[in-house]
Amino acid sequence: MTAQPRLVVSAPASGHGKTAIAVGLLAAYAARGVPAAGFKVGPDHTDAAYLGMAAGRPGRNLDPRLVGASHIAPLFAHGAAGSRISVIEGAMGLFDSLTGQPEIDGTAAVAAALRAPVVLVIDVAAMGHSVAALVHGFRMFDEMVHLGGVILNRVASSRHEQLLGSALDDLGMPVLGALRRGDLPNVLPGRAQGVVPAMHRTADASRAIQLLGEAVGRGVDLDRMLALASTAPALPGPVWSPAEAVVAPTPGGPRPVIALAGGPGATFSYAETAELLVAAGAEVAVVDPLRDEKLPAGVRGLVVGAGLPESYAGELSANRRLAAEVAQRAADGMPVMAEGAGLTWLVRDLDGLPMCGVLDAGARTGDQVVAGYREATAPATSPLAPVGARITGYKQVRAIVTPRAGEQPAWIWSGTPEGFVWRQVHASQLGIHWAGAPEIARRIVLAAAPRPKITSQPIERKPGPREEKTAELTVRPAIEAEADTADVVTRP
Repeated sequence: MTAQPRLVVSAPASGHGKTAIAVGLLAAYAARGVPAAGFKVGPDHTDAAYLGMAAGRPGRNLDPRLVGASHIAPLFAHGAAGSRISVIEGAMGLFDSLTGQPEIDGTAAVAAALRAPVVLVIDVAAMGHSVAALVHGFRMFDEMVHLGGVILNRVASSRHEQLLGSALDDLGMPVLGALRRGDLPNVLPGRAQGVVPAMHRTADASRAIQLLGEAVGRGVDLDRMLALASTAPALPGPVWSPAEAVVAPTPGGPRPVIALAGGPGATFSYAETAELLVAAGAEVAVVDPLRDEKLPAGVRGLVVGAGLPESYAGELSANRRLAAEVAQRAADGMPVMAEGAGLTWLVRDLDGLPMCGVLDAGARTGDQVVAGYREATAPATSPLAPVGARITGYKQVRAIVTPRAGEQPAWIWSGTPEGFVWRQVHASQLGIHWAGAPEIARRIVLAAAPRPKITSQPIERKPGPREEKTAELTVRPAIEAEADTADVVTRP
């Protein structure tokens, strides 16, 4: 049983201000010295990065599609350990879903799985007594979801606030906060910049989080929010453990150094990626593809997660030294795994700008974003997955890669090949949450581990008339074959 104060911040739809409220709540609690943890429902790296920066600890994603519904509570318990309150930011509206199946992967489904009270953020700028009808409908729609209170955003005046409060009093719905128009500044850096401002702790990102924390601290009753979060019951079941998730340990010997693309404050991968690599026997080092001119010392593998934004083509192209080293190490057989925009970093060029040139492909920025979950199958064995492995991933890209797949594709979905497997390179625009397929970490570490040269004892015999040396029998290391035995399957 895990007792952890928690609440879900959601809204009737996108655009009501729930991200700013969630980030502001975490910043306000941090300013008070209250240990807090931030989570994002769904695959979005950007919101999770800002939630993590505000809380001062890694922001994490809770996505039933990517990790399986049964893993949501254990992963939450793992990420919330040591905090006094956890703020879980929803995705879209409370009962919405990217797949059209909110009962599986919507915010309400995650709230129900965590038995967490929900706080509804409502933009009331053009709303009066109708707010009561809206809130009543959300409260009654799903009996498994507990709507514990509302935060009113963009209130016009004191009289407007009184009107709204009176309407909600009739329902017995607590108003936990009210922010006037302009109280909640639109200060978060543009989404095109992705996680980079939070990862690098830029002045813009730091100032934005401070301003949001101050605004929420003034307009929201933090004590009542904490009291509501404390009503969440203890969660039954185990706490997720990276060490237990990586079921088979790697062979003994030196821990291979694996570089994760990222920056001073976070990586482009989900937080569990680094934890699983360490549990599988690796030493993890962070490399910043935007600033670092070389890979970490002793590196034997590279992972570029799907959080790398596509808007930094110029900076990636300008870093020629790192690009050249990545190309050379990939050609030499070093394991390289790239997802999302990481794939376009490995191609010859993107929009005419030279990239690493690891893959014989080019890319250009398309007119629209392609986004959605994919059920993919591995058509051949690679350092990441054995042939026939099935995975659920998320694709959100603008870049169009030509050709879409190499001679050996990374994945196939809907009968179409995608991505590239070349030597020990696995590159795809599909992003994967390794907590849903922890075997990946073990396979990557096995591929990166030093290959010991194992020899038999010399065969004692007399040399022939033309022989001067004793023959030796070289034994192939068992770990080379062992890397192909694990299966990689996520549960929908």
